[in-house]
Amino acid sequence: MKGIRIATALAVFALVATAVDAQDKPLRVRGTITAIDGNVLSVKTREGQDLKLNLPADVGVAVAKAISFADIKQGDYVGATTMKQADGTLVAREVHYLPPQAKPGYIPWDLEPGSGMTNANVEATVAAAGKRELTLKFPEGMQKIVVPDGVPLVRFVPGSRADLRVGEYIWTGATVAPDGKISAARISVSKDGVKPPH
Repeated sequence: MKGIRIATALAVFALVATAVDAQDKPLRVRGTITAIDGNVLSVKTREGQDLKLNLPADVGVAVAKAISFADIKQGDYVGATTMKQADGTLVAREVHYLPPQAKPGYIPWDLEPGSGMTNANVEATVAAAGKRELTLKFPEGMQKIVVPDGVPLVRFVPGSRADLRVGEYIWTGATVAPDGKISAARISVSKDGVKPPH
């Protein structure tokens, strides 16, 4: 009986593992549009890969728009990609506005080695000579982030397929199906030289 129970457990585990493997896997894509063919977007990624993204007919498009630090107000929901300094200080590499469905909190990020992403509401801002700082509040607590001059500050505005043009830079959270097909339901795209961060 024991052998049967073990065999049954292994069989169930195998079925679960197969089901997990069969699910679409997430893929963050950053790169430049090289071609557009109907619902297929060809992209040269920052790593030098050539990918084809399959888009639905109703693909969502968001266009990057530069803002100033003064535009950021208490209560705004933002994401800040940061690097931790030796003294524990978090320094922003970029700050961008987020949709409300984005999960709050801090997670490791892949913008560059050692980077992290803090998604949170703005609790306070400081703008003084030689110092700009955001205090972000999320369920686990609050975090102060230094925002150096020159760091990209971006808001996204609604766009359309017409904004997806060869030469523009995109960011998307795509999915990879078990057969290798890459799909993206929403694309963030550059405009007038302003790139989507992430």
